Amino acid sequence: MKRLVVLGGGESGVGTALLGKEKGYEVFVSDKGTIKKKYKDVLKHNEIEWEDEKHTASKILNADIVMKSPGIPDKASMIHQLIAADIPVISEIEFASKYTEATIVGITGSNGKTTTASLTHHILKQDLDVGLAGNIGDSFAKQILEYDYGNYVLEMSSFQLDGIVDFNPHIAVITNITSDHLDRYDYQFENYIASKFRIAKNQTKEDFLIFDADDKVITKWLNDHPVQSTLLPFSLENVINNGAYLDKENIKITIDNNQIIMPTANLALEGKHNIKNAMAASTVAHLLKIRKQTIRESLENFQGVEHRLEHVLKINKVQYINDSKATNVNATYFALESMEAPTVWIVGGEDKGNNYEELFPFVNEKVKAIICLGVNNEKLIHNFGNMVDIIVETQFMSEAVKIAYKIAEAGDNVLLSPACASFDLFENYEDRGRQFKDSVRNL
Repeated sequence: MKRLVVLGGGESGVGTALLGKEKGYEVFVSDKGTIKKKYKDVLKHNEIEWEDEKHTASKILNADIVMKSPGIPDKASMIHQLIAADIPVISEIEFASKYTEATIVGITGSNGKTTTASLTHHILKQDLDVGLAGNIGDSFAKQILEYDYGNYVLEMSSFQLDGIVDFNPHIAVITNITSDHLDRYDYQFENYIASKFRIAKNQTKEDFLIFDADDKVITKWLNDHPVQSTLLPFSLENVINNGAYLDKENIKITIDNNQIIMPTANLALEGKHNIKNAMAASTVAHLLKIRKQTIRESLENFQGVEHRLEHVLKINKVQYINDSKATNVNATYFALESMEAPTVWIVGGEDKGNNYEELFPFVNEKVKAIICLGVNNEKLIHNFGNMVDIIVETQFMSEAVKIAYKIAEAGDNVLLSPACASFDLFENYEDRGRQFKDSVRNL
């Protein structure tokens, strides 16, 4: 009996453990932190051996195969020991994909991947049997075990892609690439780009790569490192013969002379970046033969993703907007770009080596006050202190919202778009976003 060791007892880890047991592996789950009660209960109920708050080397280094959760860096000493012992270390996506015949759409990118994956799933589910997994919802492994869909949309981080060997999505999407998570890639942007492009590494000419042709990082990499896949670019700037582009107020998508035209005025999501997300999702749907009318209707009634430019409430004619999912500068760039009114901006958290320069024009033009919400706000004050009349520091969301309420006037926006990770003051970006919404409702 082969031994599967799962490092990390979260969503992907427990899903992999369950699928592994079903497929005849002897399974052991080990987590250096604390496993949440709901996951412990599942492991106990399924009689899977586990440990938390430690890694017992003797129980791990005897594995035939190891699945590590995306949160564990490759630099961790246990990973070094496994690699030295020649034991394969893979991601949940790699492990689970061996047990399904489904058509897989893999979506990655520095920003927009959750919106694009959710939107793609929303369109496809109108006509197809389709699951949504990866970085979102129930784990891919668990879905394969419980209800193997005919199709999957997988939102994939670079960390998940780092752990693939044979995984090959029939359709891959790269929304964009901007510097993010460089702390995990030896502060080498090239390493991070290479990681994103792993999504296409096993593709053949029968497969498709959909990508942003306006993104110079992507186009340069493709020129220097050609892929096997059939390329379907999308662009707001240039005419695209095979792929998607913006023709005045219409999105035009052409695949093998079959064209679909959609007015951007009817899109449920606002902002230029969401036109791109709509192009990517519609191109996938067009490839999978979804009816044109279905694609149009789905783009018009899509509700959006929680914590991504989410309109919370209007109080005294001030709109409160939750963009807690903006954990890097590029995401906040899109948020500020889409602001049509004077904005009180709540920003800050755990900085991942941010360069704030690209935000300067928007801050000068649109931001009337800045509220820094982080343990260390020095860099923010240094960068933006001279651009606005009011810049305030706090370490409590409730206080940040109260300050914003005092500053904002009728017609203004209050925008939470942190441009940073949340771990200095919050559990995760969802916790940060929910605290923001609760604080706004408590006004």
